[in-house]
Amino acid sequence: MWAICKKELRQFFTSLTGYLAIIVFLLLNGLFLFVFPDSSIFDFGYATLDKFFELAPWILLLLIPAITMRSFSDEFRSGTYEILLTRPLSKTQIILGKYVAALIVVVVALIPTLFYVFTIKDLSTGGIDSGGIAGSYVGLIFLAATFTAIGICSSSFTANPVVSFLLSAFLCFLFYNAFSAVSKIPTLKSGTDYYVEMLGIDFHYQSISRGVLDSRDLIYFLSLIFFFLFVTDKNLEKR
Repeated sequence: MWAICKKELRQFFTSLTGYLAIIVFLLLNGLFLFVFPDSSIFDFGYATLDKFFELAPWILLLLIPAITMRSFSDEFRSGTYEILLTRPLSKTQIILGKYVAALIVVVVALIPTLFYVFTIKDLSTGGIDSGGIAGSYVGLIFLAATFTAIGICSSSFTANPVVSFLLSAFLCFLFYNAFSAVSKIPTLKSGTDYYVEMLGIDFHYQSISRGVLDSRDLIYFLSLIFFFLFVTDKNLEKR
């Protein structure tokens, strides 16, 4: 597994595309947080990172599919997947190797955003909610881990990286926001709306972001990750 992980990391960081994806993620966050007037933290009158944690999932919704779209698609297109199967590795090890590598790249992209925490701390005169920020980062990592599993799964369906990207972005959007949007339909206001909203990633992400680690939220994220990696395994079996 670690051999596959190292190979994937080496391929990602030896290309300009890898660094460009991380730079674009940080640049967009920086522009929205400190430059654009409608979302700039300087326009709120108080120091908070709430805007960052609201915005980051939407940027990750596009960044992670860009990172994972070649995971299996390139292997199928170039014919190297068959060569990969001749190695002393199980399908599970191959999947986990690619999954862990992609997740490491996402975490590397998130690490520089800790600079925002220190910036907000310097701007604040009354201190910041450290517990809430820590919870929000934990929620963001779980969300990123789920998006990564979706991206890896999407890549196992096709040999075309562009199709993989579009499918992954669509599924990430669907699981992140669609259930929350459907729950607002007036006919579901009798109590069903709450259970529909619970099916979406945003509900559990917001729950963890409050600084409370609820076992139900953790089980939800881990179940989604397992489900998409399981589907990936079944897709590879068909090949």
